[in-house]
Amino acid sequence: MSADHSDTFRHHDSTHGSSEARDLVWLPIPPEEMDGLPDTLEYAHWDGGEDFPTDPARCAFYCVPYMKPPQVCTRPLPDMTNLRVVQTLTAGIDHIRPALAGLAPGVRLCNARGVHDASTAELALTLILASLRGIPDFVRGQDAEEWRSGFRPALADKSVLIVGYGAIGSAIEDRLVPFECERVARVARSPRTTERGPVHPIDELPRLLPEADVVVLVTPLTEATRGLAGAEFLSRMKDGALLVNVSRGGVVDTKALLMELESGRLRAALDVTDPEPLPAGHPLWHAPGVLISPHVGGPTSAFLPRAKRLLRDQLHRYARGESLAHLVATTG
Repeated sequence: MSADHSDTFRHHDSTHGSSEARDLVWLPIPPEEMDGLPDTLEYAHWDGGEDFPTDPARCAFYCVPYMKPPQVCTRPLPDMTNLRVVQTLTAGIDHIRPALAGLAPGVRLCNARGVHDASTAELALTLILASLRGIPDFVRGQDAEEWRSGFRPALADKSVLIVGYGAIGSAIEDRLVPFECERVARVARSPRTTERGPVHPIDELPRLLPEADVVVLVTPLTEATRGLAGAEFLSRMKDGALLVNVSRGGVVDTKALLMELESGRLRAALDVTDPEPLPAGHPLWHAPGVLISPHVGGPTSAFLPRAKRLLRDQLHRYARGESLAHLVATTG
């Protein structure tokens, strides 16, 4: 342990001398900026900095820093020998899941279901409308002082297919309702019925893809969904269809997508890419018919208040010994 780390730990422990018996929570949001936290727990602030706020072995509840690389988020985990809960502030947990194998049995992993529903759905709709109506071309025209008028596709009367119909997929459909789509079809891992209609199992994709003008990917990245939108998937999409990805870049086979884009048969609007960040010089940057945003579905003004509400609720559940919300995995 470095001298810097030792000094940090000694300072924290002397400040909280009598609180050793309380479970310690690491938060990426300063605890003094969060009202209503249970006072039966102890708190430390860590948002991915080089120095840890306490000895990681004391941490019982670890809230993962938001929008930090996986190597930063997982760095303290090997030393968190008393860990009981890992809480992400993302809906996806692919950046944390590989590190779970090194933890003791019984550690619970919870995601941030609900925190990003509104902002991600808002961006999905933005990407659909911007791509269909040609907004990027208008911006380029404005930069060049050119009046680029003409007919563009509308979302009205289009058929939309949502692949990954969870909380965010449902929120996307909420926002599609006023746009007078001809049809919205839904696909998830397992079939069910909703108030708006059936949710089809994923094995019905070959039948549903040719009917959709817009295909929105909202599925989590797992071994089952990695490369889901590959050559066969894309070949079944109708000519001129739009692929929108607001899930994870690895759900799409980038090479197969590039072939479809370069042929002019499909268009795409991507908030996530594989690789990510997309490096300079990558052919996806300048492929025809593609709109790229830099993974901004979650980081909006809606994030912080919703993240605080989630953490307050989870920490009160934890302090009372109740079941945690949004449990997605348990080690061991």
